[in-house]
Amino acid sequence: MKLVVHTDGGSLSNPGQAAIGYLIYTQDKSELIHSAGRAIGVASNNVAEYTALITALAEIANLRAQGTIKDLESIQVFADSELMIKQINGLYKVKHSDMRDLLMQVRMKENELGVPIVYTHILREKNAEADKLVKQALGR
Repeated sequence: MKLVVHTDGGSLSNPGQAAIGYLIYTQDKSELIHSAGRAIGVASNNVAEYTALITALAEIANLRAQGTIKDLESIQVFADSELMIKQINGLYKVKHSDMRDLLMQVRMKENELGVPIVYTHILREKNAEADKLVKQALGR
């Protein structure tokens, strides 16, 4: 099974009240396997973006452990945070210690899942459903 994941995170004041959203689909997006949005307290936009990704990867691991996801082959992640995607793909250095910790959490989830994961930046308009989950969680 190949999965497509859309993630988003946002903060009202940066930092401020923040929330995350993510959707996990089958490869052709014909089936929504899981979606969620929730508030995460006070955080920056960048922390919210990373938290959304980490939470989505953790949920995939949980769904696989429960048998909902079988024969996982690969994951394609789409996010509208150019900074996060470029940091994960090694194009930008991660200078801030909090961001390094979050990147390490992403790497640990990658190792736990043990399948190829491709990270792609997309425009906000192409990530509307994940953005909607964030806004709902923020009460907007």
